[in-house]
Amino acid sequence: MINSKDAPLWMWVLRLIGGLIIFILVDTFVQIPIMVFKSNVPIILGCIVLSALALLAYYGWVGLTEGHKATDLPMLRLLPETCKGLLVGAVYFIVVVGVMMLLGVYRIRSFQFDVMTQLAQFFFFLTIAVGEEILFRGIVFRMIDVRWNTWIALIISTAIFGFVHIVNPGATWWSTLAIALESGLLLGAAYKFSGMLWLPIGIHWAWNYTQGNIFGFAVSGNEFGVSVITPHVEGHELLTGGIFGAEASIIAVIIGMLFAWYFIRKFAHS
Repeated sequence: MINSKDAPLWMWVLRLIGGLIIFILVDTFVQIPIMVFKSNVPIILGCIVLSALALLAYYGWVGLTEGHKATDLPMLRLLPETCKGLLVGAVYFIVVVGVMMLLGVYRIRSFQFDVMTQLAQFFFFLTIAVGEEILFRGIVFRMIDVRWNTWIALIISTAIFGFVHIVNPGATWWSTLAIALESGLLLGAAYKFSGMLWLPIGIHWAWNYTQGNIFGFAVSGNEFGVSVITPHVEGHELLTGGIFGAEASIIAVIIGMLFAWYFIRKFAHS
């Protein structure tokens, strides 16, 4: 089997298109539990099982089409790298909300907490993170990186990741650019720095859950159930993100780019 770097261009393009088609379907498939089940336990179990199956599908796809193991899924690093990513993603939005509070555009109205509801949402966002990270980092970024170079891979995967969010509720060209700069860039840089999908999966997972179900923002324009904090958000959309959520805030863009810069410096000097 010819690897991605040495394969003829037509073969590389077919592998890329095939990977995109397969894992767009997988990304949809893993979200079935939240759409089908009405109680929390089946949602939690379904999300965990389907996320694991999606990762196995990626591992099998790389082996089948490229003739080598998926080196970006080392099982021994699953727990430490994912936990590291969860920490980065959570800290990211804690800082974003902290700055919003200092600027007076975010205030806490009330708290509410139901363990099972939060666990169901937490594991739902695992499926989002797994599906999108396989697609955008495992397929798009990795294949372009291997074929050409990291900077082209980072630019293209960042642009595509931002652009696909233009169809989300409340999306604008600004929110699309914001998602690309703060999220696409950060997740691509984290993937290259670690060489593994676990770190960007953890960041993406905590990023979505923290902003949506902890701090009460829309997640890329979508509302996902009851949040721990009911906020009062008032101020200019450039600061709050408006109806799209905090991801469209200039605060999130700046902080996200700082995190991305940290990872870029790390891999660029390694």
